[in-house]
Amino acid sequence: MSKILVIDDDLHIGNLLEELLTASGYQVTRAYSGTEALLLLDTCCPDLILLDLMLPGLSGEEILPQIEGIPVIVVSAKAGIDQKVDLLLGGAADYVTKPFDTKELLARVAVQLRGGSHREKNRLTYGSLSLRTDTHSVSVGESQVHLTPTEYAILRQLMRNPSQVLTKSQLLDRISLDTPDCTESSLKIHVSNLRKKLRAAGGRDYVEAVWGIGFKLSEGTRESG
Repeated sequence: MSKILVIDDDLHIGNLLEELLTASGYQVTRAYSGTEALLLLDTCCPDLILLDLMLPGLSGEEILPQIEGIPVIVVSAKAGIDQKVDLLLGGAADYVTKPFDTKELLARVAVQLRGGSHREKNRLTYGSLSLRTDTHSVSVGESQVHLTPTEYAILRQLMRNPSQVLTKSQLLDRISLDTPDCTESSLKIHVSNLRKKLRAAGGRDYVEAVWGIGFKLSEGTRESG
């Protein structure tokens, strides 16, 4: 049975989707905000995600780049063609405009579930770096790297956004559910320890600081993989 995560804060729409999908033989999980959705994705791995854009907390546009290896169908009332194009280029597998035809939605769901061309679930890679979200394990090549929960949470966010510089405030906000005790003053220490561990395992820098802004994955790391 395929598992589908519905991320929508509208109870009426969410209930409609859950009833429709359940009747079609799918197992449905619900999330009502972007933050809740990311927390759920750390503990479960659905086969497909239906994502609303206008969510409390983190919006659909903000969490889409953080979803790895799972096809996402955006289901939104926003109908602008430019936004559709941006989201499809940004990682969405499909876009359905509200109000939607239920038969068409089910057909689009079926198409994505039989696609089979998605990245391996539960696994993020960047060059020789590999992180598994199901086991919380990290490796550089064949070498396992033992990280603290905070170091792991920081690396996971960086690998979910491999081409971006994440500011200190963004990192603190996104890891707050996993590591609520991490502060701006201690973040630098955690990142420094993470960099040392990865350098010891791979012989090079995998995380770089962007002066005055935040942190990102090293471009040279991607090329080496």
